[in-house]
Amino acid sequence: MERTVLANGQTLHLEGNALETGKAAPDFTLTATDMKDISLKSFKGNIVILSIVPSLDTPVCTLQTRRFNKEAATMADSVKFITISRDLPFAQSRWLQNAGADKIIALSDYKNTSFSKDYGVFIKEWFLLARSVFVLDKEGVVKYAEYVKDEGNEPDYNSALSAAKQLL
Repeated sequence: MERTVLANGQTLHLEGNALETGKAAPDFTLTATDMKDISLKSFKGNIVILSIVPSLDTPVCTLQTRRFNKEAATMADSVKFITISRDLPFAQSRWLQNAGADKIIALSDYKNTSFSKDYGVFIKEWFLLARSVFVLDKEGVVKYAEYVKDEGNEPDYNSALSAAKQLL
């Protein structure tokens, strides 16, 4: 089944299958701002909120990432907030510093498209990631998944945060 999102009225096509709640999230290896590889396995035992954005250097992505950084400051240390984009790790690091976003972890999918296709967020026309949010339990099982239908809209923060809080 073809999956799409909208951006400025344009229909964009997603590659990969949508994640299903109740199933294990695919492992991934992404690049941190210090250029080290980090896998999903390294967060096992924590509740994980994956905030996926096309690029940190855009207005809605900035709003989304700042909001999750603000929320991270109020949550238990066992909840890890991870923002993922295809931005280069150097750009992510600069953005985090300039935004004062010190409560989240930024990871980059710039090396290949395995993460984006495994999570069903690869925008074929843009070679970027589609806006989405996933909440994973301490064992890495998907408990909440939102694929935002219009790239110009923010995700449903309250539902994602509620799903995470229920896991505490």
